[in-house]
Amino acid sequence: MRTMSSSSQLRLFVSDLHLEQPNSLQFRRFAELLSAWREIATEIYLLGDITELWIGDDDDAALAAALRTLLADTTLYCPVKLMHGNRDFLYGSELAANTGVELLNDPTALPDGVLVAHGDAWCTDDLAYQQFRAHMRNPDWQASVLKQSLQERRAFGAALRAKSRETNANKAANIMDINNNAMETALAASACHSVVHGHTHRPGIHPLAHGNRLVLGAWDWDVGWYGIQQGPQLRLHAISLAHRYEIAAPGQS
Repeated sequence: MRTMSSSSQLRLFVSDLHLEQPNSLQFRRFAELLSAWREIATEIYLLGDITELWIGDDDDAALAAALRTLLADTTLYCPVKLMHGNRDFLYGSELAANTGVELLNDPTALPDGVLVAHGDAWCTDDLAYQQFRAHMRNPDWQASVLKQSLQERRAFGAALRAKSRETNANKAANIMDINNNAMETALAASACHSVVHGHTHRPGIHPLAHGNRLVLGAWDWDVGWYGIQQGPQLRLHAISLAHRYEIAAPGQS
């Protein structure tokens, strides 16, 4: 694997694909993106919600098998850092061992002053969600879920997704965005100057006091989003999933 100075870093950031089927357009374009970048990027960061649901590292569904193969193929060329999201919070050590990915804490401060996160921990205005998040991230609760059969976990996951859609449909949009004070507090505590995160599905680049906040978008409908860091510069990119061309991304020239 390649090693470079911090000024030569070329990082790829992706989140919120919400993959459900390995034959989907989103999965195919994601695989193409990793294939294109694995030989030129110094690091690849997958910042949560890569799958719509991850029921455990022993999942034998077609998507889980395809994702394991894709990650293992990618880590042969480039380090891949994987973070839990609010949909795939059950990634575990078996997945890491079998694919070569490194599981990241949320958030994680990178050596050159970039703080990477999924983003949901900073949605502090949504008190009900934060209570739900704390419950789902509890190791004892996770262990009890993983003791269930795959069939039981699939049924449980389907119920969680249905409940999430119902709950979010009745929430004010502003409380599902991050709280700037929460994000700034985390930034100060980490001694970082810039932030990259997903979760909110509100892609863009926003100026901070000494850097930028890059928000990754969801891979919805015909658009996929990814971020690039080259040296100190952060850029957001959008691609047409159906036609494989770049389209204009908000917040930058």
